[in-house]
Amino acid sequence: MYIGRVTGTVVATIKHEAFHGRKLLIVDRLDTNGNPTGEYDICVDVVQAGVGDRVLVIDEGNGARQILRRKVAPVRAVIVGVVDDVELAA
Repeated sequence: MYIGRVTGTVVATIKHEAFHGRKLLIVDRLDTNGNPTGEYDICVDVVQAGVGDRVLVIDEGNGARQILRRKVAPVRAVIVGVVDDVELAA
């Protein structure tokens, strides 16, 4: 699981049935200071996130399939929350 920032969308006219009716978003991973790490994922959105939002991503295939309620799906990363604030202990 990680915190990232939505930086774009993916449009696919032909896709696996698991993606029908779902947005695919590009999410840049953030470090603990909120800076991009240079890594990204294409994520299925289940919380109505948008470009610019800071989000919580689960990036484990089995957990992602459970969230989508599918036994079989080509899914690894799912946006499960929009992050309002992050506070680190000093």
